Amino acid sequence: MVDPADLAAVEAQLGRPPRGVRAVAHRCPCGLPDVVESAPRLPDGSPFPTLFYLTCPKAASAIGTLESSGLMRRMQARLAEDPDLAAAYRAAHEDYVARRDKAAEEEGLEPLPREMQSAGGMPERVKCLHALVGHELAVPGINPFGREALNALPDWWADGPCVSPCVEEGP
Repeated sequence: MVDPADLAAVEAQLGRPPRGVRAVAHRCPCGLPDVVESAPRLPDGSPFPTLFYLTCPKAASAIGTLESSGLMRRMQARLAEDPDLAAAYRAAHEDYVARRDKAAEEEGLEPLPREMQSAGGMPERVKCLHALVGHELAVPGINPFGREALNALPDWWADGPCVSPCVEEGP
């Protein structure tokens, strides 16, 4: 069960109610969730391959700046040239899919097809740093490109929390 205050924070971060949240996968240094773990299928049964979903708008904005800098193109080029990096990225993909399959099993859901994307373009492309950073925050040390992007980010939390959610109290 996810704490209602965490769900309220995530809703404020996203500007909409979150869907399929299983857990808070990582907390920002400010204390709020910044990555949630989502079920591999939404309540209506539709596939949701993004197991680790980055929710913090400050982090997302900083990552967007990295993406627009051409970092993903440089990462993609290195992926094609460095077999050790490619193997580490493939291992990150396999970790992601295994965790997603385990989440499906725990939720009593049909797992997603193995050929379905994992996240961020893994294992062949570098497509979305948001997803790769979310994976690295949730599972430190597993995603080489997520780690590189995370290391390149400013301290997005330094000027305070991204939102100030309030949870309505019951009677």
